[in-house]
Amino acid sequence: MRFFESEDVLVPERLFRKGEFFAKSKYEISGQAKRIFAVEKIPAQSLDQDFPYNRDLQRLLSGRVLLLEEVPFPLESIHEHVEHGYIRYEKGIDVDRDGMYCRRCQNREVHLFGRFHCARCGEECVYCRRCIMMGRVSQCSPLVRWTGPEPVFSYPDALRWEGQLSIAQGEAARRIVEAIEKKTDLLIWAVCGAGKTEMLFPGIACALQAGLRLAIATPRTDVVLELAPRLQQVFPDVPVAALYAGSGDRYKFSPLTITTTHQLLRFHDAFDVMIIDEVDAFPYAADEMLQKAAEKARKRNSALIFLTATPEETWQRECLTGKRNCYILPARFHQHPLPIPRFIWCGNWRKALTKKRIPLPVRTWVQERLAIEKQALIFFPDVELMERTLPLFHEFHPDIASVHAEDPERKEKVQAMREGRIPILLTTTILERGVTIPNIDVAVVGAEDETFTESALVQIAGRVGRSPAYPTGDIAFFHYGKSRAMVRAKEQLRRMNEEALRRGLIDYDW
Repeated sequence: MRFFESEDVLVPERLFRKGEFFAKSKYEISGQAKRIFAVEKIPAQSLDQDFPYNRDLQRLLSGRVLLLEEVPFPLESIHEHVEHGYIRYEKGIDVDRDGMYCRRCQNREVHLFGRFHCARCGEECVYCRRCIMMGRVSQCSPLVRWTGPEPVFSYPDALRWEGQLSIAQGEAARRIVEAIEKKTDLLIWAVCGAGKTEMLFPGIACALQAGLRLAIATPRTDVVLELAPRLQQVFPDVPVAALYAGSGDRYKFSPLTITTTHQLLRFHDAFDVMIIDEVDAFPYAADEMLQKAAEKARKRNSALIFLTATPEETWQRECLTGKRNCYILPARFHQHPLPIPRFIWCGNWRKALTKKRIPLPVRTWVQERLAIEKQALIFFPDVELMERTLPLFHEFHPDIASVHAEDPERKEKVQAMREGRIPILLTTTILERGVTIPNIDVAVVGAEDETFTESALVQIAGRVGRSPAYPTGDIAFFHYGKSRAMVRAKEQLRRMNEEALRRGLIDYDW
């Protein structure tokens, strides 16, 4: 889009193509229309307190930074709000002394910018490739941001939950409330199956009563789809937005937003409380763009709460030495110890599987599970090896199946596993998180492979013993030589059990 420059405000060229607007125009325009990238300084309008602003537009844009074409309102209405200081046009691509950068995702990597002949401005346009999955930001793309008053809300006594937190969960919840009230950072390091969602309830209730806007961000869409209805159930009077690719809540204003970390790219200075779940998980942990998006989406004076069962090694040291504000919850809510993995040497497993032979220790383990009719997950380091191996497992049972990230029947297979229709499911690390099956054993073939980080192995072990009815189970790490990650994962689980026993959070030794 091109803009005319006047002394007071930028005026979209499109408006001047409409005779009615031109006839009513109070602007003195000189020169040619420019791409917004070429405008040296965008004028800032003072806020007109008497202007009857559109409340729907306020709710849509408050805390958001959107491409102009993403805003489902007439351009005349948007521009009228610009004139009165309630909306601001901003450049999508800008340049400073360090070079060109994208104002939405903060990208400065030269190789992540591209060029194309733009039909909209008629020139060769630079665009950002890094965040293109959210819509193309180019040199002629204006971003729009709300600069008027924020929506005001308060939800006293919003929580409708009859459950009860354990003593340890209650302490974690107290620390979360304290972080929200003081607007500080906090890491909750809680073991798999500790009940992290329930610990958030008092903090969310506290924030909603104070009129604070919250976001719970997670790297994975399936977690958003699971969390949103759970939170809507316990906060029935509060509008809850679930944001992910293709979400129907895209234009919804909500005091409580459950979102993938990618969707945070559309926010700016929005949230008083930012909660990041599974902070160690892919892609958030490996993507600086998403980390910057989370930082940009929260207000300067806000609370930042991280949730994880498997913090990175540096964070672990900071927690254990008191250098990071954290609360460690080393026990599950059912007060049984964490199952500890067994290391089982199985020889050169890759060579054996390539020759279409299942190593004897793995074969024995599988047959034992089938004999006692206990379900199991078996993790493999890569898809190709797993798929080549699947026919060998069919010799034990025809209903054994496999699943991976690109499997079109992934959801159906996981559901069949939950319903007990699949006895053993071969999988990649795609199921290391987010899958809960009450009575299950777990094995890892090639546990020393670099695919299986300490975090991945702890999460895999965390699939076992989550249910109070089945708090134990077998975890077998089959290997051809122990890795540092294997040893550290086992040590972490043992250390958590020792701490839980010391604090009286588990009922007996393991």
